Amino acid sequence: AAAAGAFSLREVLEAFQRCVTEQRERSGGNPCPLLLPPLCNPLTPPSRRFLQSLGTVFSFISKDAVAKVSLLEGHCGGRQGQQYVSLQSMVRHELAAGPAALRARSDSGCRTVLRLHRALRWLQLFLEGLRSGDSRTSVVCTDAYNASLAAYHPWVVRKAATVAFCALPSRDAFLEIMNVGAREEAVAMLGEAIPYIGDVYSITQELFAQHKLLDLP
Repeated sequence: AAAAGAFSLREVLEAFQRCVTEQRERSGGNPCPLLLPPLCNPLTPPSRRFLQSLGTVFSFISKDAVAKVSLLEGHCGGRQGQQYVSLQSMVRHELAAGPAALRARSDSGCRTVLRLHRALRWLQLFLEGLRSGDSRTSVVCTDAYNASLAAYHPWVVRKAATVAFCALPSRDAFLEIMNVGAREEAVAMLGEAIPYIGDVYSITQELFAQHKLLDLP
C-alpha cells in the first residue's frame, strides 16, 4: 500500500472513473456528462509531488496544471457553481453570453479546461508508451509531447523540454513510483486507467469541437 500522502495510480484511476458518469444523455446525441469537480482530483498534492519528483520539466507542467485546476475549482465553488457541475453545463453557461464574449475572457472555465485537455492528451500518450514496454522513457515522453503539447509551446520551450526528457528515470522507476505493487501490477493498473483517461479526453474533444472551442485563445 502507498504511504500516507504518497502518489497512487489507483487514486488517479478512481478520480477519472468518477468523472465519467454512467448515465448518458440521449437527447440530441449529447455525450456522456463529464463531472467537473472529480476532474480536479487527479491533480491532488500527491500527484503533483509525483510529477515534481520526475524532473524540472514535469514540475513546470505540474505548476501550470495546478494553476488551471485552482481556477476551475474557483468556478465550481463560486456563486454560480451549479453551472459548473459538468463540462456540458459549463459550456452551455459560458456560451450563453455569446462566442465573442467567451473568447474575450482569459479566466473562463472553457479556456481553462482546454489547456488541461491538451495536457491530458500528453499524459494519455505517455502512459500508453510506458504500458507498451518500451524502456526508452525519453523517447516515449518526447513522442507523446510532440503529438500533443508541443504544438502549443514556443520553440524555446519545446527545445528545453526535449533536452529535459533525456534525463527521465527508467521505465521501472516510473512503475515503482505509481505505488500499486509489483511492476506487473502497475502495468495492469495502467491498462485499467488509460481507457478512462481516453474517455475523458474524447468527451471533451467532441464537445469542444461541436461548439468550435478547440482554438480558444
